Amino acid sequence: MILPLNIPAHPYFTDDELVAFCVANPELMVERDENGQLHITMTPTFLLGSSNNSELIAEIAIWNRKKKGGRVIESNGGFFLQDRSMQVPDVAWIQIDRWNALTDDEKNSFPYMAPDFVIELQSKTDSLRYLERKMLKWIENGVRLAWLVCPKSQTTYIYEPGKPPLAVHFEETLSGGEVLLNFSTRLSDILEY
Repeated sequence: MILPLNIPAHPYFTDDELVAFCVANPELMVERDENGQLHITMTPTFLLGSSNNSELIAEIAIWNRKKKGGRVIESNGGFFLQDRSMQVPDVAWIQIDRWNALTDDEKNSFPYMAPDFVIELQSKTDSLRYLERKMLKWIENGVRLAWLVCPKSQTTYIYEPGKPPLAVHFEETLSGGEVLLNFSTRLSDILEY
């Protein structure tokens, strides 16, 4: 469950204040939308969702280890985006040349960049409408490929710039296209639902 957080005496955090707030509250998963509204996830991830997210991370990490094409980011890595939001995907991947261009300070905070690829995994408590809006925001802010994985319907929605979302059933093969070169998987082989 995602809750909006209102702090009346402080209606908008600067980027530095947001980083400090996150460091001071490591038990919270914090995001900020483009309007400055903080969104807090306080519920621990249920076992099934955590297992499925681990499988998705492993799938991308194994491919990446063979290709050495970038860096895989797990579900605690945040990104400051062009629209002034700070978002945290369940899985992200950054192409190696973009990763290498980051400074040490950027790697040890929330960089001002959109990852090349993201996955959002719908949990039992996630609103599909909220996640669909989040996926569009990822694309609008520069993500080149995004997957919204919905275990209940066994469907993955593929988002790419300039294209309508494409629904792919878990039994079908997902491709990494031009972003995750030579990557493919069938989610029915790795996820439980």
